[in-house]
Amino acid sequence: MDHVRWLARPTLRRPVVVAAFTGWNDAGDASSNSVRHLIESWEAAPLAEIDPEEFTDFATVRPHVRLDAEQQRSIVWPTVGMWSASTPGGDVILVLGPEPALRWQLFVEQIMGVARELDASMLLTLGALLADVPHTRTVRLIGTATEERMIERYGLQRSNYEGPTGIVGVLHDGCAKYDLASASLWAAVPTYASQVPSPKASLALVERTCEILGCPAPTARLIDAAREYDARVSSFVDDDSELTGYVARLESMADAGELNDDLDEDDDDDTSDDDEDDDDDTVGGELGEDLPLPAPVDSDELMAEVERFLRDQGNPT
Repeated sequence: MDHVRWLARPTLRRPVVVAAFTGWNDAGDASSNSVRHLIESWEAAPLAEIDPEEFTDFATVRPHVRLDAEQQRSIVWPTVGMWSASTPGGDVILVLGPEPALRWQLFVEQIMGVARELDASMLLTLGALLADVPHTRTVRLIGTATEERMIERYGLQRSNYEGPTGIVGVLHDGCAKYDLASASLWAAVPTYASQVPSPKASLALVERTCEILGCPAPTARLIDAAREYDARVSSFVDDDSELTGYVARLESMADAGELNDDLDEDDDDDTSDDDEDDDDDTVGGELGEDLPLPAPVDSDELMAEVERFLRDQGNPT
């Protein structure tokens, strides 16, 4: 762990590591905003950070210049940070930052080193992809794992994917090498709303994550933001007759249970972001009332969509 800088050494009991990265596996900023929301809602304490110098292409993910109250300049580097929190479901380590561009295996060793140092019980990654889904319907989620115990315990699907991958895939490979149980959650974000941050997808990821952790989901702020998101997207859809017809078709197919058959028709899904935004705005929130959790969508078709999405990232057009 030569590249980990410890900020605190809390006593944690078998924590679950929850990780998300900005970049191509973060459509609509859904996964990164999910972890940001949990960090703020749980008042998570800084735990450690990974020195970005070895792992980041600063020409792509640029540092920011900041001015303090006295107008003194400083550089804020794009760093993968870690925070710790205690929840009713147990202790949690939250990992958030830009997807590294370099030396992925060494980067994974840093994450695994922290997990082993604090005796983590499992790792859960969050991701989001673009798909032909309507924003007016329940967010489609898929959860995958490779261990039968994890699949049965959390109602996940077995991952049989082969093809290009990102840091999430390499991180899960590292978990297997270090004998750490792992699972992955993906949320589908409408392709036609790719440039709009999706608190609705973040809400679905937070709810399912907390279901796995066994703790109440802090959803109050996200619920309000999701309503505003629906209204915003509906507004620009209503202003475009062709888009209105397209969304109506998706809604009709979704309601008839036929949408999955059409998932593989569009080969333009791409959540790459050449101008990755690393601002510090968070989607804050407080613990809200316990709401019924939406049933996760564990369909073979959505699994195929995830696999097609990953392959597209390895073969950009």
